[in-house]
Amino acid sequence: MQTTVETPEKHTVKLTIEVPVDEFSKDLDRTYRSISNQVKIPGFRKGKVPKPIIDAQVGKEAVLDEFVQSSVPGYFRKAVSEEELAPIGEPEIDLEQLEPGKPFVFTATVEVRPRLNLEETDYKGVKVARPAPDVTEEEIDEWVERLRQRFAELEPVERAVQEGDFVTVNISARKAGEPVEAASREDYLYAVGSGEFGEQLDTQLSGTKPGDILSYHDTLPERFGDDLTDGSTSFQVLVKDVKGVRLPDVDDEFAKTASEFDTYQELRDDLRARLKELKERETLAVVRDRVLDAMVDTVDVELPESLIDDETNHRISHARERADRMGVGLEQMLEAQGWDEDRLRKDSRAHAVRAIKADLVLEGIARTEEIEVTAEEIGAEIQVLAQAYGREPKEVAKSLERSGQVVTLAGDIIRSKALDLMVEHADIEDEAVTAKAEPAADDTKEQNP
Repeated sequence: MQTTVETPEKHTVKLTIEVPVDEFSKDLDRTYRSISNQVKIPGFRKGKVPKPIIDAQVGKEAVLDEFVQSSVPGYFRKAVSEEELAPIGEPEIDLEQLEPGKPFVFTATVEVRPRLNLEETDYKGVKVARPAPDVTEEEIDEWVERLRQRFAELEPVERAVQEGDFVTVNISARKAGEPVEAASREDYLYAVGSGEFGEQLDTQLSGTKPGDILSYHDTLPERFGDDLTDGSTSFQVLVKDVKGVRLPDVDDEFAKTASEFDTYQELRDDLRARLKELKERETLAVVRDRVLDAMVDTVDVELPESLIDDETNHRISHARERADRMGVGLEQMLEAQGWDEDRLRKDSRAHAVRAIKADLVLEGIARTEEIEVTAEEIGAEIQVLAQAYGREPKEVAKSLERSGQVVTLAGDIIRSKALDLMVEHADIEDEAVTAKAEPAADDTKEQNP
């Protein structure tokens, strides 16, 4: 198959694709066999109808139309793959020559993603700062406090309710005189300050004692659904008992209870080591992001509006799906953040532009370095996906192949390897060193206005 490429306008290519006679004939025969298996013609069994009879009964033009519909997409995909093009949207197809016994010739005009041609000097030696993975005593204290909370005990208290307490309550909720079962509870252990049934309950409980009865009106939180959160709900709450949280003392006995260590110092040392390992992983992720961001900042490339619009709309759709999973509409979620859809679209567009440029950078590096993906690497990623979704790897692999997503997966792996290479050859300084160098640079600017 021969392909010639023209560029009639920016970001658009016109492919002239010539399919050899033998390949054209073989695929046309396949079309005849397919039609033969579908039509019912008296005197002939399915799959055994001769071509002249099909031409006479179905029409030669109809056969050629079926051939074009079934074969042209495959020819087009093969051509763009050979030419290393990335189409945006569907191509506009024009038939130039469609005659049995001659090469099949057609043109495909399509918008394509731009390509960056990068040299090694463009992406090696990118300068970034690496945050220090040091662990502070305050951070260790925070983890110790989490452990104390985990092993805390509740004990009855002889005082008024305060935030952080747990109270046993009977809650009776009514709306328009009718009981609201979803918001009513018997002998319910409620965490004061949680806001589980709205803000008013926490306010009303403050300062109460066992035996107190509360009556008030409030709006239920959104998680109860639109039917219940629309309008006011009346509550009557009986306080039955009050329990305070007793945290364990920080000592060797606590270490033995909360961990496999015999002393509190050993526990702190272990937490320090774990936090150090966690911070080192986070630091690596930060460095990767900074290297890519620094490279993207140097890229000056004009992007097709359709490409930006597609990525922008994808991000907005993702935000809408996330809001739906939370049980709220997109408008409600944005309003809670002080945003509106116009601001969301502007923000999504800005992120879309950077994301597209980042992909173009990594694709350009992959071409320069001739980075490829192996079957083993794809298999390893499929294993990860299968484990994440609780499915068999073979099932995931077949699903990816059927949907064509295996190509997307391969592209993700190649881009990740390109970023690995860029990080490996980056000029990385510890953040503390970079911070010390900045005042000197500022002084120079002041002396040379």
